[in-house]
Amino acid sequence: MYDLSGRVAIITGGASGMGRAASLLFAQAGANVVVADLNDADGEEVAQLASESGNEAVFQLTDVSAEPDIEAMIARATDTFGRLDVLFNNAGIGGAIGPLEDVSVEDWDRTQAVCLRGVFLGMKHAAAPMRAAGGGSIISTSSTGGLEGATGLFSYCAAKAGVAHLTRCAALEFARDLIRVNCIAPGGISTPILFGINGGDKEQVDANLERFQPYPRAGQPRDIADAALFLASDASEFITGHTLVVDGGATAGPRMAVPKPGRKRRTRFAGPSFERPADKGD
Repeated sequence: MYDLSGRVAIITGGASGMGRAASLLFAQAGANVVVADLNDADGEEVAQLASESGNEAVFQLTDVSAEPDIEAMIARATDTFGRLDVLFNNAGIGGAIGPLEDVSVEDWDRTQAVCLRGVFLGMKHAAAPMRAAGGGSIISTSSTGGLEGATGLFSYCAAKAGVAHLTRCAALEFARDLIRVNCIAPGGISTPILFGINGGDKEQVDANLERFQPYPRAGQPRDIADAALFLASDASEFITGHTLVVDGGATAGPRMAVPKPGRKRRTRFAGPSFERPADKGD
């Protein structure tokens, strides 16, 4: 396990899904954690569970789209633990869904406010305490939807593309301060946001997700938490300005039909167009 002993980490969207998994994992790795979220009931529970690892975790009610809330969140970390080493800008929403011509300006703006402005505000206010601590790691949640085109999620995809590019720009800005800035682009991950869209049926969500990628299982919140822990730790000290794709191979190319283990496949060699492909196996 990557070691975060003595570090102080803030995780936004820490009450559920990927943020919950990261909050618990970071605490297990030795960090003191600020769990930031609008969901106070689940956020308090996560902070309690994280504290049971032997490190201290606190909950901070936070709307990441509101600058005063971000300032208060940063202050909670520095006032409680004396420093800030890691910020995981993870909070997000699906936001405006539907045909582009039908998306309201209000829904577009709300999506951008949470998914992109919240990341900007986190970076803006985390820089000073990280600089004072001698460096740090800022990690943000982008999406494969920000790397590839998709219909029906226009504001979300635009915001996530913005997160990836803002990451590169901020990495240039803060490198001299030994503050690394990276982001994670999850593919389909089995989280409560998707459960809500699918009537709360996790098994159905997992089955649906598995069909969209080569790797034969659905992505889980722990997969993203593991990637975030790596980027938070010294093991990634020379990595900055990077988008780490965690998607079970979904963006590598379309999923191909793969025979069951043990079944032989016939191979061929395709030469010039005037020759028929020659069989090479059974």
